[in-house]
Amino acid sequence: RMSSVARLATCVLCVTVNDPTAELSAIWMYLAKLSSVGSIRDEETCERLRGLIQRQVQICKRSVEVMDAVRRGAQLAIDECQFQFRNRRWNCSTLETMPVFGKVVTQGTREAAFVYAISAASVAFAVTRACSSGELEKCGCDHNVHGVSPEGFQWSGCSDNIAYGVAFSQSFVDVRERSKGQSSSRALMNLHNNEAGRKAILSHMRVECKCHGVSGSCEVKTCWKAMPPFRKVGNVIKEKFDGATEVEQRKVGTTKALVPRNSQFKPHTDEDLVYLEPSPDFCDHDPRTPGMLGTMGRQCNRTSKAIDGCELMCCGRGFQTQEVEVVDRCSCKFHWCCYVKCRQCRKMVEMHTCR
Repeated sequence: RMSSVARLATCVLCVTVNDPTAELSAIWMYLAKLSSVGSIRDEETCERLRGLIQRQVQICKRSVEVMDAVRRGAQLAIDECQFQFRNRRWNCSTLETMPVFGKVVTQGTREAAFVYAISAASVAFAVTRACSSGELEKCGCDHNVHGVSPEGFQWSGCSDNIAYGVAFSQSFVDVRERSKGQSSSRALMNLHNNEAGRKAILSHMRVECKCHGVSGSCEVKTCWKAMPPFRKVGNVIKEKFDGATEVEQRKVGTTKALVPRNSQFKPHTDEDLVYLEPSPDFCDHDPRTPGMLGTMGRQCNRTSKAIDGCELMCCGRGFQTQEVEVVDRCSCKFHWCCYVKCRQCRKMVEMHTCR
């Protein structure tokens, strides 16, 4: 029997799936916050993982060896979101509670669209990478890619098994919306953006090759299919965020579908992001809305006219300037063999922060 101390120790992992504020948000991404749990290796751990609905717990139990890759995918999504939004008013700051991005993703905004797309893509990417590295028994390289290509090269090596990664992402990430049925406009929005995220990988798969022959000649060339770097995936989804389409739900024939709110806009494609409501301005901290931290204290670019510029970033409140000392590597020299030695140079620079 577990002692009361042991029960308290496992409480950090307890499943909480009835939080109404997290009802429509990607709360499974809380897995990224559970680094203290160690490896997810048994079914008992699945029962205690915080942020999973019951059907995700069942998937965890059936595919427990995949869950470490899912957790890496959650962290990958957070890291990429923070990189892509580093110069925007909302910069993907995370909380220690669920959902990790706060109420920002419970609203049907374009920011929520990005989070859903990047998180679905990151799970597909991380699971596929785990397949290719031999980490998982259930999958390996894509053996459907074999023989000689129409271009004349030999398919060989380990082609990324993106089909497995995408299928797992669909079953795990989409399960909350599918378990509710696909009738609500928010469920349709989430499912569409999840799929758009995965297509950002599928549409940018590439062929990598290695030459074989005397003295490096390319008499024989073996090639395999590889995923793009995840930074490329993030760039693609960020471009889709910038051009996202505002939609509303309408009945089309016998089914409900999302169509552009403005009928003059062309219909969105499967690779575009869609959203249901305009974004807030993210200027001010709102204690009633977890995750809405405002821009006070944020660093800005005094000379930029873009969103990272002090005028826009600080929402017209002005900014303050101070001189700070930075340390850079300088006067770097290559020494035979084989290292680079640098000096440390100190200089004073101006830093601008929003009032």
